[in-house]
Amino acid sequence: EADNLRLTEINKSIYAKRKETIERVFADAKEKHGMRWTKLRGLKKVSMQAMLTFAAMNLKKLANWTWKVPGPA
Repeated sequence: EADNLRLTEINKSIYAKRKETIERVFADAKEKHGMRWTKLRGLKKVSMQAMLTFAAMNLKKLANWTWKVPGPA
């Protein structure tokens, strides 16, 4: 059933956008924000690092949306 749903035209277009949205976020976290390796040990500490990293990424995204200069009308 999942394969049948995945191969519909609507879901194909959604899945194609995944590499530009979801996967890009995780790639940026690995390359730009130190999520490739961690010096911390334990699930609680690593979870804290991941939450802080993604919170910082969300704040950066929010700042970029806020500071964009509107184009000509």
